[in-house]
Amino acid sequence: MTSVIQGKQGFFSFPHPFNENVARAVSGGVVIMAVATILLDQPWITLLLSYGYIARIATGARLSPLAIFASKVLIPKLGIPNKPVAGPPKRFAALIGGLFSVAAAILSLGFGLHGIAYAVLGGLIFAAGLESIFGYCLGCKIFGILMKFGIIPESVCEDCANFEQRAKRMASQGLQPDVSPTTEQIATGTVDQ
Repeated sequence: MTSVIQGKQGFFSFPHPFNENVARAVSGGVVIMAVATILLDQPWITLLLSYGYIARIATGARLSPLAIFASKVLIPKLGIPNKPVAGPPKRFAALIGGLFSVAAAILSLGFGLHGIAYAVLGGLIFAAGLESIFGYCLGCKIFGILMKFGIIPESVCEDCANFEQRAKRMASQGLQPDVSPTTEQIATGTVDQ
């Protein structure tokens, strides 16, 4: 994992900050797909789950159909506001979800071990369900613990320790936590769009 790039990001980057409401919607989609895999006994769906996680880890929402739908259609259509949170913990959580989905795909499609693969998906359903329903990011908590013990260097996410401070710092500069201008700045023409 590389350090966080702020401002304009490259194609292969993860947004920081990240909209927590998009993460919750994507997690809901993951739960639906994983439950469908098990209930319909369709292990090929693990390939879709794996692709989605790999795409989100590599590029954020740019190549993930589920994330594109959540960020460009579902969240705006429902009028759910942006809730910025630190991006690196969400990327780490996606990495863990990706490991679970790839493991399930290999177990089911590579070795025919559907029962074990579905048990692995059960862990994914649990974690994604916590995120989707309660807004509790298990992977983010693990990320924080690893930072606390120095396993993940603080330089990976300096804002993670106190994301609220980032929001206040950005507001004092007339910016939103995602480094974009405020609606008032755009309306008054005091900043380029």
